[in-house]
Amino acid sequence: MVCALFFSSLNRMFNASDRVQVLSEALPYIQSFAGRTIVVKYGGAAMKDSALKSTVIRDVVFMACVGLRPVLVHGGGPEINLWLEKLGIEPQFMNGLRVTDAPTMDVVEMVLVGRVNKELVSLINQAGGSAVGVCGKDGKLLMARPQGESGIGFVGEVATVNPQLINNLLDGGHIPIVSSVATDEEGQVYNINADTVAGELAAALDAEKLILLTDTPGILKDYQDPASLIHKLDIRQARHLIEENVVAGGMIPKVTCCIRSLAQGVQAAHIIDGRVPHALLLEIFTDSGIGSMITA
Repeated sequence: MVCALFFSSLNRMFNASDRVQVLSEALPYIQSFAGRTIVVKYGGAAMKDSALKSTVIRDVVFMACVGLRPVLVHGGGPEINLWLEKLGIEPQFMNGLRVTDAPTMDVVEMVLVGRVNKELVSLINQAGGSAVGVCGKDGKLLMARPQGESGIGFVGEVATVNPQLINNLLDGGHIPIVSSVATDEEGQVYNINADTVAGELAAALDAEKLILLTDTPGILKDYQDPASLIHKLDIRQARHLIEENVVAGGMIPKVTCCIRSLAQGVQAAHIIDGRVPHALLLEIFTDSGIGSMITA
């Protein structure tokens, strides 16, 4: 079903000769990545815009259709804010982190695990895939520890990853959908940054790729100039860009997350623009790609 939808999209977007070129270009990548795990962190505009959401869902299921093993890790900040406001709780942030007291943590868990996760499961199943939604609690997938910064409440870091549950789901032909909520050894629930979860999970799964869907074209030499996109760099160059303040603000944790996953064995990490329709397929299955690829 999904392959048919993909070819239908090709028919609408390209003429016959261009379609042949697209498929010819994709074939070596399909062959190379077949059986390999691809961890995708899903968030930003691609999660809020219904048309973009549809293309992401179809891209993920298409990846599974041609033999890749996709894992989707998601956040859900805007919907968390919506429900906090409905319940009369004012969202608060400190140093870019959501202040997560006990009432806020209840809402975060309800939204991420109970709403966003299950909506994504439903959409992937409707698109012809077989999705299973989990959070860090399930099968002790993730164990958390406090992030440690004073005044931010139950914001956590990944202490350990047990990838067995995800591997079992992948071996069974399922697409795991992971929400970034986990507990510590005492059972206290923590909210963990979804980028961080995606990076640590990719490393534990020995993933071929980690892909972060963002609201920027990728890593830019000049953040005001999309044409300054850096298409490919290595860990040393990425660290240098952070030191030189070329990578700054909200891009720092994303690049750092990529560096950590690469240092633990992931083959390549990508930061791409989720606002581009079919961004995942364009990045994985074409020679030029559309974003920034960091390699070890």
